[in-house]
Amino acid sequence: MKPLPTPHAFRYALIASLVTASLLAQSPSSNKSAPKAKAADAPRISAPPASPPSTLKQRVGFTDIEITYARPGMKGRKIYGGLVAFGEVWRTGANTATKVTFSTPVKIEGQELPAGSYALYTIPAQKEWTIIFNKVTGEWGAYSYKQENDALRVKVKSVALAQPVETFTININDLRTETATLDLIWEKTRVPVKLHMDAIQNVVAQIDAAMASGQKLAPSAYFTAAMFYYEQGLDLNKARSWIEQATSGDKPLFYMLHGKAKILAKLGDKAGAIGAARQSIAGADGATKAEYTRLNEALIASLQ
Repeated sequence: MKPLPTPHAFRYALIASLVTASLLAQSPSSNKSAPKAKAADAPRISAPPASPPSTLKQRVGFTDIEITYARPGMKGRKIYGGLVAFGEVWRTGANTATKVTFSTPVKIEGQELPAGSYALYTIPAQKEWTIIFNKVTGEWGAYSYKQENDALRVKVKSVALAQPVETFTININDLRTETATLDLIWEKTRVPVKLHMDAIQNVVAQIDAAMASGQKLAPSAYFTAAMFYYEQGLDLNKARSWIEQATSGDKPLFYMLHGKAKILAKLGDKAGAIGAARQSIAGADGATKAEYTRLNEALIASLQ
């Protein structure tokens, strides 16, 4: 008959069995229900886009213009007549077709286009491009383009550049009160598209309403009206009347006096212009004194 195990032997046997059970429970073969790694947890790789996205915002007159597009690079490739075929509809950039938004109605090369968002497609050619504003935006490339959805088509002559431009660029240049140029620039080609927005008549209507209100206006309102008429080449006699009211107080502001001098000079009143310019110099102070002294002295010199 074998002797019974001692209490210490029982304790060691129990510990050994618990350790064995724990190891078996942790082994892959025994834990078939363990959750698998999700794809979302796997390492990700991110690289810069080949044609970076860009957004251009510009106000012309009272019109807000926003253009969203992707900017491909030449990267040693021939672009027009190569990567971008002549005579075929192009997305005017890369990836999704370029999108243009106008907050007010505009004229494109003299033709009316309602306010709204448009896909900007083009048909490149060696000398004259077709510029297309299409009512369907958000399309990838020009694969789904349909001419029946065009809002406007215009023809624009391209301009040759002396030096190549590596990255496709859209700019809004030649900014005036109600005109600008939408430039499409890449490789050695610039395509200038003329834009026109109604702004002058809008301001004239505001001025007319203010002057007819019968209320006493602030000097700044008379000054704004006078300088707008001066800068836009409108009725200078009205401009003179308003600038006189703007500067009629005991202490007319120096910059308003400078504006008065310019208006009188354009009207041919040299003596009045020189007098107003000298008043402006005398009234200028602080950080602006040097600038307005220079501006007024230049005006005086041009009249003598």
